[in-house]
Amino acid sequence: MQDAVPVDGFTYDLLTPVVAYCMAVLGSALGLRCTMRALAVEPSRRLGWLALGAVAIGTGIFTMHFIAMMGFTARDVQINYDLLITLASLVIAVVVVGIGVFIVGYRGRTPLALTGAGMITGLGVACMHYTGMAGMRMDGARQMYSAPVVTLSVIIAVVAATAALWLAMTVKTFGVAIGAALIMGVAVCGMHYTAMEALSVHLTHAAGELTGRTPAEILTPILIGPVLLLVFVGLFVGMDPLEREWRHRDEEDALLAAETPEAGNFEPSMFDRRD
Repeated sequence: MQDAVPVDGFTYDLLTPVVAYCMAVLGSALGLRCTMRALAVEPSRRLGWLALGAVAIGTGIFTMHFIAMMGFTARDVQINYDLLITLASLVIAVVVVGIGVFIVGYRGRTPLALTGAGMITGLGVACMHYTGMAGMRMDGARQMYSAPVVTLSVIIAVVAATAALWLAMTVKTFGVAIGAALIMGVAVCGMHYTAMEALSVHLTHAAGELTGRTPAEILTPILIGPVLLLVFVGLFVGMDPLEREWRHRDEEDALLAAETPEAGNFEPSMFDRRD
């Protein structure tokens, strides 16, 4: 086996990392909001919101990963993707994240439930990444990973995802929910780029002639469906009547806290049922 070939994860400079992070934040914000919504309704209506939350977070992770991979190239190596394994990584992300979401939805916001759900959600991020990487096909080359850096990438995903879930489910205001989504975006992107540092590409034999198709051209058709799915979830959440009520209550709670000096123990009432 030959020496490792140079790789570049930022072929388009900061364009792909920034767009990828935004998609991770969008999916996380929608997913966390759906999970919070599930905790505010009757148990009989909880299933749909939790499933929607899992789809949003899992799709956001998937979209982030492959947008970031648009900027990944290896010198003199043609990169392609196995469609079935690529789509399987989306299913894995939704299912594993869904387990974490359902733990919170049906076990409540206890420390044990939040910690367990955060760990599972972080593992879902890692499972999606490495399954997606398993679907990568390199003509005349193979992937190798540094075990310590892989371990570090999983730890980053688990710790940041757990922190985001704790923040979103315990502070319970719209602004803090956005902050939690930003942290979740850090979990997804931090895990991804740390994991890519663990990767080295080694030539096994002389590569064939490059076809000229870039990773961006290959991945764009694959991403159309997941991006549209995130848009659909966003529209569904945005049109939910309780969403507007929550935001209005957040404004009232903030105003009350500002006008009441002794409101140190004041807690917003997002999860008070008024329907």
